[in-house]
Amino acid sequence: MDLDLTDEQRAVREMARKFADEYIIPVARDNDINERFPGDIIERMGDLGLLGGPIPVEYGGAGLDYISHALVTEEIGKACSSVRTTISVQISLVELSLASWGTEEQKRRYLPAMCSGKLIGCFGLTEPNAGSDPSGLETSAVADGDHWVLNGHKIWISNGGVAGLAIVFAQTDKSKGNRGIGAFLVDRGTPGFSTRDMHGKLGLRASNTGELILEDCRIPKGQLLGKVGEGFKVAMSALDNGRYSVAAGCVGICQGCTDASVRYAKERKQFGRAIGSFQLVQDLIARMIVDTEAARLLVFRAGHLKNQGRRCTREISMAKYFASEAAVRCALDAIQVHGSYGYSNEYPVERYLRDAKVATIYEGTSQIQKLLIASHDLGIRAFV
Repeated sequence: MDLDLTDEQRAVREMARKFADEYIIPVARDNDINERFPGDIIERMGDLGLLGGPIPVEYGGAGLDYISHALVTEEIGKACSSVRTTISVQISLVELSLASWGTEEQKRRYLPAMCSGKLIGCFGLTEPNAGSDPSGLETSAVADGDHWVLNGHKIWISNGGVAGLAIVFAQTDKSKGNRGIGAFLVDRGTPGFSTRDMHGKLGLRASNTGELILEDCRIPKGQLLGKVGEGFKVAMSALDNGRYSVAAGCVGICQGCTDASVRYAKERKQFGRAIGSFQLVQDLIARMIVDTEAARLLVFRAGHLKNQGRRCTREISMAKYFASEAAVRCALDAIQVHGSYGYSNEYPVERYLRDAKVATIYEGTSQIQKLLIASHDLGIRAFV
């Protein structure tokens, strides 16, 4: 594995960094305070091709390799995790699922609009009684002639209130367990489909989070993604992609905490000298630097395997687990370096902490990631 970035990868990273510096960072604080969804930023990203990620060019994507995709995600995550969450769902959970499991007609219909930012997507898996255990889905899909009729309730769905397309997972035959789950493409405006925004979140305040409500929602049978009973496979492959994106975004948080702390430690003076000269402050910054580099290397390792088309669920879980926990550690250390100022929103480090915490929860908690990692090496399933 060559750890040197190619010229193309460096150019992609620089484009994402410049975009973040110009359009995301200046409004991140206000958007967080006002819980304002950055729709204008998402549109600009579509115009620049930053929503196409690793989607093939023939479907409107940028055709990026997965290291480049991680670099873009890291830069956006360093600027604002709310924006990073929005594009992670858009690209990793929805676009890549369509690219992998969709029919040619489905790809042509949805992917160009999503890559351009004209269509936002969401991923409807989590339910009030089905979080870490997706096999416990209660949302149902019943065949009725040329249609499916969906009934159920999804919760904690990122992009849920702004998405024009939802991938909804529902049980077609409860007696079959995981093998009865189907994945369905539901367009906003479909009768029986509605959404409700959720507020009061600790972090990611500028990202949209909503509930999906399906009440006798009828969709054509052609809106099935994959085959009947393949929904669980669709969900698991999507979560692999999503966890990779979350890990890369957390590297961005780690780097942002490090950069902010280095700047502050050089500027802030106590006892007649910069606090960066104090050994215990250097200890905090050294821990951030190591966490950042280790997390990035785990992401690159997973991306290298993805580029080769090799299965890498274990490596992605390692990257997601370590990077998300490292992001929390880095944010806590960064607040400590900033002292009282770190406890206020005058500096970004308090937002980094609030935004980082959810990464240890969504798309598979840290505890679930550890079970996946250990089960792989033990050869013993942790789940019934």
